[in-house]
Amino acid sequence: MLAEPAPSLSDLALGLVVVVLALRLGRAPAPHRHWRTAFWWVGIAALAGSVHHGLITYSERWSGPSWAVISGMVVVAVSYLLAATVAEVLGPHHGRTFWLLRSIGIVAYAVLAVTGHAGVGALLACESLTMVCILALWGWAAWHRHPMAGPVIVALVASAAAAATKAIDPSVTRRVALDPTSVYHLAQIVGMVLLYLAVTKPRRPDRPDREPRALLR
Repeated sequence: MLAEPAPSLSDLALGLVVVVLALRLGRAPAPHRHWRTAFWWVGIAALAGSVHHGLITYSERWSGPSWAVISGMVVVAVSYLLAATVAEVLGPHHGRTFWLLRSIGIVAYAVLAVTGHAGVGALLACESLTMVCILALWGWAAWHRHPMAGPVIVALVASAAAAATKAIDPSVTRRVALDPTSVYHLAQIVGMVLLYLAVTKPRRPDRPDREPRALLR
């Protein structure tokens, strides 16, 4: 018997879909390799979340460490999402820019840790700062008419909207026999599919009178 059936099964569905998308990205020639790695980490984190919700939450001893490991997987996924964004928008040789933007979430969490507010919730909250940086980069790319910007922004907004469903009153989601966490998992499938479509969308060949796909080299 699963401890939390709906969250476990919905996380399983999310994980399986994202893993399939990661496999398909491996056969697509255009996307940067960081996209594929980001999809793999999201899929693995979701599958681990399924095990966590289904089995590990029974254990008071292991529930906390399990959730911490899953949160770490999410951090790695976000890191690769930022790396892919920097490579697509600014070009492949902007490692310093990546670490500068990545340090925002890390420093924010370090400050919280020093002040005694460390924890999984705080870690994920600080990762939202990195997501803001990712969205800002794509907004800048849209301003410069990057061909991927529009679809990627739509996908990121869909993922943010999915995350917002966790704030829905449980009495509302109970009408469809779900809880807010399960709704979030299912809604996140839409965001990941949209991101996959954005990443694999055929790229327009660079015209000689226009700048290349990456806006900075």
